[in-house]
Amino acid sequence: MLDPSERGGSLDRATSTLAHIGSGTYGPLQLIPLMVGAGAYYARTRTLAVGGRPVPLLRQVAFLSGIAVILLSLASPVAHLGEELLLAHMAQHLLMVDVGALLMVLGLTGPVLAPLLRRRLFARLRTLAHPLVAVPLWLVGLYAWHLPVLYQWTLTDEGVHALMHASFISLGVLVWLPLLGPLPQPAWFGSVAKLGYIVAVRLGGTVLANVFLWSEIVLYPAYAEGEALWGIAPLADQVAAGSIMMIEESVLTLALFAWLFLRWASQQEEEQRLVELAGDRGLTLSPERARRAVAAGRGEELRERIGAGDAGQG
Repeated sequence: MLDPSERGGSLDRATSTLAHIGSGTYGPLQLIPLMVGAGAYYARTRTLAVGGRPVPLLRQVAFLSGIAVILLSLASPVAHLGEELLLAHMAQHLLMVDVGALLMVLGLTGPVLAPLLRRRLFARLRTLAHPLVAVPLWLVGLYAWHLPVLYQWTLTDEGVHALMHASFISLGVLVWLPLLGPLPQPAWFGSVAKLGYIVAVRLGGTVLANVFLWSEIVLYPAYAEGEALWGIAPLADQVAAGSIMMIEESVLTLALFAWLFLRWASQQEEEQRLVELAGDRGLTLSPERARRAVAAGRGEELRERIGAGDAGQG
């Protein structure tokens, strides 16, 4: 048994550890842009609501939830531990990109983005969100920032650290836009192409995860002090980071595959109903025309036109 002095020492260490875990980080360079973005989104949704074009509540909840997740990753114990352990920093980045950025994209609509797209700075967003552009940009950013020379720089310079996180969030939004966003996409970017897109994006992360899992070289020695504090060997920390990334990639990939299948089935059903409705009204509507309308999210608009006796040609 421990004598009273040893028990007291253990209690002090435990208390100190809990206090250490409970501390957060508060970097204005990273938090202020998010708050500005949330404020701009709220203002735009209010304007649209007043104009009779309200953004669906679920989309608003999705966007603001994405902001909340990113804020949590930046100003919480996860962020504090991310300065000391690679595994925590990895979890932080996955929260930003694969949860926060995804939710933000789900909250976007065409009318929400319209004022942004009219500004010269963002006018090329449509080009950047093209599937064949977004994936290469995402992969270049992902691997460039994980190069040891750049990654370790982020651990010693708050400005560079903020730039890396801003880059990850921006590229995360960009890579999810072709799949889940409201911007028009090429006609060839159907369900099969979307399946390939998901595989390409997820494969890029899986390859990086395997580098962490199987490398016998410590890639980021700058974590040495934090790893010593927590009693974790550098390679064990690295393997844990790769494992977290691999598991998260697998779960998200399965979820996206399930979403894509359900979406495809739903679209097929909607297309068939539109063709049948047009036939009942004595109108000619080709399956291809129905498919393009449904893929563009204009199925309900086409349904109304059919009800008015006009299937349209565009």
